Amino acid sequence: MSQRIRKAVFPVAGLGTRFLPITKTFPKEMLPLIDKPLIQYSVEEALASGIEQLIFITGRGQSAIENYFDYAPELNYMLKSKGCMKELEIVNASVFEPGTITYLRQQFPLGLGHAIWCARHLIGDEPFAVLLPDDFIQSEKPCLQQMIEVYQDHQNSLLAVMEVPIAETQHYGILDVKSKENNRIYAKGLVEKPLPNKAPSCYAVVGRYILTPDIFEKLDKQEKGQNNEIQLTDAIAKTIKGNSLCGLLFEGERYDCGNKKGMLDAIISLALKREDLKVEVQKFFLKDSRHVYGNY
Repeated sequence: MSQRIRKAVFPVAGLGTRFLPITKTFPKEMLPLIDKPLIQYSVEEALASGIEQLIFITGRGQSAIENYFDYAPELNYMLKSKGCMKELEIVNASVFEPGTITYLRQQFPLGLGHAIWCARHLIGDEPFAVLLPDDFIQSEKPCLQQMIEVYQDHQNSLLAVMEVPIAETQHYGILDVKSKENNRIYAKGLVEKPLPNKAPSCYAVVGRYILTPDIFEKLDKQEKGQNNEIQLTDAIAKTIKGNSLCGLLFEGERYDCGNKKGMLDAIISLALKREDLKVEVQKFFLKDSRHVYGNY
């Protein structure tokens, strides 16, 4: 009998050095995509996919995330006293029932694998999801929901993947492909950030995972890999048996908001889909193109 995916882990303990100086005192996951912080999009994706418990792996200086997903009594009082009921509804939409969110502290930056390992006692013997907020995915059906539907058939670890240029394989975990069936890729191995001339394929893992609890047996060993960190990719590779690892070529557009260009691309893409913004954004780009190319 298949187990439901009820829990999701969000590793948010990173320092965000690519966005300094703003991330000196401000979590990267709280940077805005227009009018909502980056972290809220992955939380909404998880909830829309049926996730019931959100587990945040935090580090020092991440209190802004905890405060965001909590009531702000002073703000609520001010909005209510001024009759700003629409705004009151908006700010309280990111507050959930007690017990929905749990926060765990990762004391040392020992890698993604270590961050996931920190949640082992809360996960127990259930399959679970991992969402990396840096990866913003726009899709009609939430990416995680697509994965959960496939997991019901597969019942083993499942990774969101996309095809990347061979020159970019050194930035991703890459599948060593055994077979491909439509949008499902079955892997016999997984390599962390291989150089282009050593990459086994161009199918790259992005920030959505469904993992089975046996991953903790590998993470318990605390073995370090690339960059002297405990790599989640290495632990997943050691759990592969037969066709037990599947990559899903999901439907949607992924933006890497871990860098400035990806963040800008995501903001523009979102703005062009919003009725309150798209006309002004289109006007801006039309004006800019005339400045560059002349008014023909």
